[in-house]
Amino acid sequence: MKVMLADDEENIRTLISHLLVEEGYECCMAEDGSEALALAQEQHPDLIILDIMMPKVNGFDCCTALREMGVEAPIIFLTAKGDIVDKSVGFKAGADDYLVKPFIPQELLLRIEALLRRSKAASQDQGTQKGNMPERLEFPGLDIDAKTRKVHVRGQAVDLTPKEFHLLYMLACNAGRVFTRSQIIEDVWGDEYSENTQSVTVLVRRIRTKIEQDPSNPRYLQTVWHVGYCFRGGAE
Repeated sequence: MKVMLADDEENIRTLISHLLVEEGYECCMAEDGSEALALAQEQHPDLIILDIMMPKVNGFDCCTALREMGVEAPIIFLTAKGDIVDKSVGFKAGADDYLVKPFIPQELLLRIEALLRRSKAASQDQGTQKGNMPERLEFPGLDIDAKTRKVHVRGQAVDLTPKEFHLLYMLACNAGRVFTRSQIIEDVWGDEYSENTQSVTVLVRRIRTKIEQDPSNPRYLQTVWHVGYCFRGGAE
């Protein structure tokens, strides 16, 4: 497994690279966001660790760009900025986890292991279920292409983060079935985050702003009060 670290602090790069190598991981490093984008394309890492306050391209913009490039590797933000506003921006950019400096080295390793394990399991499930999952779903005003991971709303392309696409596709494949918040958390984030049901509300709200004409009165992604959410197919 290969881990890419992007951080402009040499001591942090040295510390984490030693940790990774001792645990048997391959490691590649970048000193700024611009270098990280190029390195990710070249090295195809299995997991990426990004600092936020980096020169040239900051961590938020770097994460967004990586997702737009189609990079699906788990991304951890490692930063001295612990403000909850920054965390929400990070997750919106497509990050999977967030660890604030100073950190306990063992905690970072545990988070890396958990994300890699979940990523591997998701890939295996996708391979197992590929024959049963439709590559394209078409509903009134909404097209979802699983092969290209593209979504079109009334003929216009919309950009979804990997988690947004994952949730929309999963619900659309099971149109009419109600999923609880806990079920969604387990499917999208894994059971390590089963207590954080508020994340589902945020994710659903983001999807609605991108695919619904009136997010406050959704046509596709509907709330089932006191239970969870379901996809209704967009019927008028």
